[in-house]
Amino acid sequence: MAEYYKSRGPKTVPLTMEEIKERYEETQEEMKEVLEWKKEEEEKLAKDEFKTHQAKSSCKRNLKKVAKRVSSVKGMLIYWKLRLDGKSHFFASIELNEYWASLREQDVENGL
Repeated sequence: MAEYYKSRGPKTVPLTMEEIKERYEETQEEMKEVLEWKKEEEEKLAKDEFKTHQAKSSCKRNLKKVAKRVSSVKGMLIYWKLRLDGKSHFFASIELNEYWASLREQDVENGL
């Protein structure tokens, strides 16, 4: 039985540095898009020209979604930056989990 597992090797092929760079760049582009979305929503709220109070509430909810998405993309940027620096998936995942834990702690402190 042990020989069966030995002969199989890794389940997936490790990412090359080229693939890691690609993913890091994709994540950076995604961050730009998310920041544009945030800017648009903030501008809408600043104008305060809503036809209904539901529209204003929707805009506020979108800002919460944007904040959550910014945090998510920032976490992935941390992960891919560490991978780009030559750290292992294991090490980068630990750092990413610590980042998520710090965000959860902030949410608890803020009463969210």
